[in-house]
Amino acid sequence: MTTPRTVAPRTATARSAWHDVPRHQVRRFAEIAMAEAPALAEHIMSEIRREYPHLPVVLDDSGDPMALVGIRRAIEVFVQHVAHADYSAGRPTVPPGVFQEFGRGEGLHGRSLDSLQAIYRLGVRLAWRCFADIGQRVDIPPPAMYELVDAGYEYLDGLVDQSVRGYAEAAARQAGELLRLQRRLMELLFTEQHRGDPADALAERAARIGWPLPGKVAVGVLLRPAREAVAPAVGQGVLLDMEYEQPRMVIPEPDAAGRHELLHRALAGWSGAIGPPVAVADAAKSLRWAEAALRLMERKLLPSGEVLHCTEHTEALVLLQPEELIDDLALRCLAPLAHCGPTHGRRLAETLLAWLETRGGAPEVAARLGVHPQTVRYRLRQIRELWGDGIDDPDRRFELELVLRAQRLRGALGDPRTR
Repeated sequence: MTTPRTVAPRTATARSAWHDVPRHQVRRFAEIAMAEAPALAEHIMSEIRREYPHLPVVLDDSGDPMALVGIRRAIEVFVQHVAHADYSAGRPTVPPGVFQEFGRGEGLHGRSLDSLQAIYRLGVRLAWRCFADIGQRVDIPPPAMYELVDAGYEYLDGLVDQSVRGYAEAAARQAGELLRLQRRLMELLFTEQHRGDPADALAERAARIGWPLPGKVAVGVLLRPAREAVAPAVGQGVLLDMEYEQPRMVIPEPDAAGRHELLHRALAGWSGAIGPPVAVADAAKSLRWAEAALRLMERKLLPSGEVLHCTEHTEALVLLQPEELIDDLALRCLAPLAHCGPTHGRRLAETLLAWLETRGGAPEVAARLGVHPQTVRYRLRQIRELWGDGIDDPDRRFELELVLRAQRLRGALGDPRTR
C-alpha cells in the first residue's frame, strides 16, 4: 500500500520558513483556524458524505458521528502543532483511537484501504483551501504556507498509519474467526454420528463461512515436511486446518476439472494421503481411509514422500488393513507350504499366485514368471499334491489369491509386474 505523498524528513538544522513568520501572525492564524475548525469539520464531513453516500454513519457515546468528531479533533491537533512552529520534533501527534477505528471499520466491512485514503486526501484538500484563505487574511508568506502543505501531508501519513493498524487488526480478527468457524465445520464433517439432521447442521455451519456445500468431498491428511512449514496454497474452496499434528483438508468436488493438477502443484514437497470421494455427509469415511493409507506409508508398505490418492491404492488398503484377519487366513490357507523350506515355498507361492491370476496353463504362467514352462509344470504338480482337490474349490482359490496378494504387497513375494 502506498501513502498519499512521500515527504523528505526534515533535519534539526534545516531552516523553517514557518519559524520565521512573526509570532503574532502565527497566533492569529491559529486562533482563526481553531475557531473555524468545527465549521470546517462539518464542511469536510458533508463533502465526504456527498462523494461517498454509502459510507455507514457510526455514532459515538454522545450520539455524534464518530467521523465528524475525528475530523474536528484532527484539525485541532494539527493547528495546535503548527502554532508552536517547531518541526524539529517531527510530525504532530495523531489523535489515538479514532482513525484506527476508521481503518478497523473498513476491514470489517470488506472494503480496501484505497477508499479510505481517497477520503483522507479529500479532507486534506478541503482543509488546505481553508488554511490558505486564513493565511492570506493574516499575510502568511507563501514559502511558509508551502511548508504548511508539507506538514499537512506528513500529518496525513500519520492518520493513514493509524488506519492501517486498525485495518490489520480487523483483518487478523476476521481471519481468526473464519478459521474458528472453519474448524467447527470440519469437526462436524469428521463426526461419524451427527446429532439431529446432519444436512441442516452442515448447511448452517457451511453458510457461516460462505462455503457452498458440495455433492462430494475427499479428505486429505498431510505430513509436515518441517515443523514450521508454511501452509500449502491449496486453492479457494479447499478447507485446510493446520492446527492438527497431521494437517487435514477437505476437498470439494475432488473430481472437478483441474482440481487434481492444482493440488499436485500446491502440495509439492508435502506427503500424505487423500481419501476416496464420498458424499459430504460421509466425510469421516474418506478421512478414515486417508489415515489408513498414512499408516501404511509409515510402515513403508505404500510409497512415501508424496501425496497419494487412496483410489489408486485400493488393493493395498483393502488387503493390508485387516492385518489380524489376513494373517490368520494365511496361516490356514498356506499351511501346506510350512514344510517346503523358505526358498522353495516362496517359489511355489509365486507360481500358485500367477496361476490363480492368469487362470491359464503352464505357458501363460511361465511367461508371467519369466521361467521355463517345464519348471511351471513341475511346480503345479507339487501344488496339486500339497492342496489336493481343494485347489479346485472356487472359495479356496479366492482365499488363496487374497492372502498371496497381501503377501506380495508386503514384499514377501516377488511381483512379476515390476520385472
